[in-house]
Amino acid sequence: MTNLKANKPSFSLELNVIVLAAGKGTRMSSPLPKVAHPVAGTPMIQRVVRQAKDIGAKEVRVVVGYGEALIRQLVEPLGGICKVQTSQQGTADAVRSAQPQDLTGMVLILNGDHPLITAEDLVGIVKDFEQGSYDVAVVSSILNQPKSYGRIVRSGGELQAIVEAKDASHETLKIQEVNTGIYVARAEVLNQLLPKIKSNNAQGEYYLTDIIELCKQDGGSVGAVKAPKRVSFGVNNQQELAQSTRILYRRKAKQLMDDGVVIVDPANTYIDESVEIGQASVIYPNVMIRGNTKIAPYCVVESSCVISSAQLDEGVIVKAMSHLENCIIRERAELGPYARIRPESEVGKEARIGNFVELKKVKFGEGSKAGHLTYLGDAEIGKNVNIGCGTITCNYAADKKKYRTEIGDGSFIGSDSQFVAPIKIGKNAIIGSGSTITKDVPDNALAVARGKQVVKENYKPSSPSNLKTTSLEN
Repeated sequence: MTNLKANKPSFSLELNVIVLAAGKGTRMSSPLPKVAHPVAGTPMIQRVVRQAKDIGAKEVRVVVGYGEALIRQLVEPLGGICKVQTSQQGTADAVRSAQPQDLTGMVLILNGDHPLITAEDLVGIVKDFEQGSYDVAVVSSILNQPKSYGRIVRSGGELQAIVEAKDASHETLKIQEVNTGIYVARAEVLNQLLPKIKSNNAQGEYYLTDIIELCKQDGGSVGAVKAPKRVSFGVNNQQELAQSTRILYRRKAKQLMDDGVVIVDPANTYIDESVEIGQASVIYPNVMIRGNTKIAPYCVVESSCVISSAQLDEGVIVKAMSHLENCIIRERAELGPYARIRPESEVGKEARIGNFVELKKVKFGEGSKAGHLTYLGDAEIGKNVNIGCGTITCNYAADKKKYRTEIGDGSFIGSDSQFVAPIKIGKNAIIGSGSTITKDVPDNALAVARGKQVVKENYKPSSPSNLKTTSLEN
């Protein structure tokens, strides 16, 4: 796709965008506002606002109503300007709620529940509007199964009317060109016509579709601008939400494969649009990669991994069932299977994190290894350290504070060791297996902290006089 962020399109007139997002979405059967539902990891309203910003709109006004506080949190950080529709009385009332009186140039009116629309689609719509020299235009699409969409009726190729499906004749229902619910208008024409829209219908609502007939009556130029069918796709229920998510995941997988990423099974791979993956990396099935993840070339991510906002440098291998979040994995490190790397952790170059190992706020040094069944939290592990099975950093104290553990380069940590933080282990130190270390250990030292071992030879509970006891104490 064209990089519109780097190369903003130029239009003959200033462009402003109004996004309609005030509805609850009753058919979603959810307390969440419809437009806040995530599609492929991103709330659909954010997708629409970002596309509008990407094409260089001067202002993006978002009409809010149900769930206003939440929608504000989603769109205002993106530059969206929220306008409240106090009572929902139809699409024209929603547009009036955006207070378009002070807008100039062109106004593009979008729906917040159309997550498949792209910036390229929007550019094409506005360009066609300009080329047609229209005052008002509706955006249409050709659908094989138009169902309940309003039909675009033309005569001699020119737009004559928009007919709702419930009002259409049998012949009109055969028309496959439909109203997407998206409009473009010159700002001054929009402001002239909005007050003329009446609520003379069974629902008592103000319909934006009426603006086409009103414009014609005033002698204005109207048209229907054709766009790809994805532009018409609106989410109204959970099934359509899942369908749009599936489409966007497939779209992302195709883009990555076109760029040289090996995706074994695109139909069962779930990668957010924000993710970057380098050439010759291999992604196996049932993987979910989310957020601001960046994966360098020549990486391998095996099946059933979840990676969220992580950085994987070149040649990293993530084995099956591993979970990575807000972490950095350096070159040629190997993780898993069943590894969990929690936020603020960094795994060094050529390090090895094995099965059932968990890191949390850990800097794990180059060439170091933790093979299995280990928890390391709030720790700094030096280079070429060997962490034995069952090692635990006891970082959470009775005072409800977290304390750090430091282990120096080249140290050897025996299995089943515990470190009661805060504590420092020097370079090239050796910790005996089964030790609970509570004091600092200097460089090149051996530390063993075990209870006394008692061996009772020839032990027979019924004959205590036959016992021979040997005491071994470390």
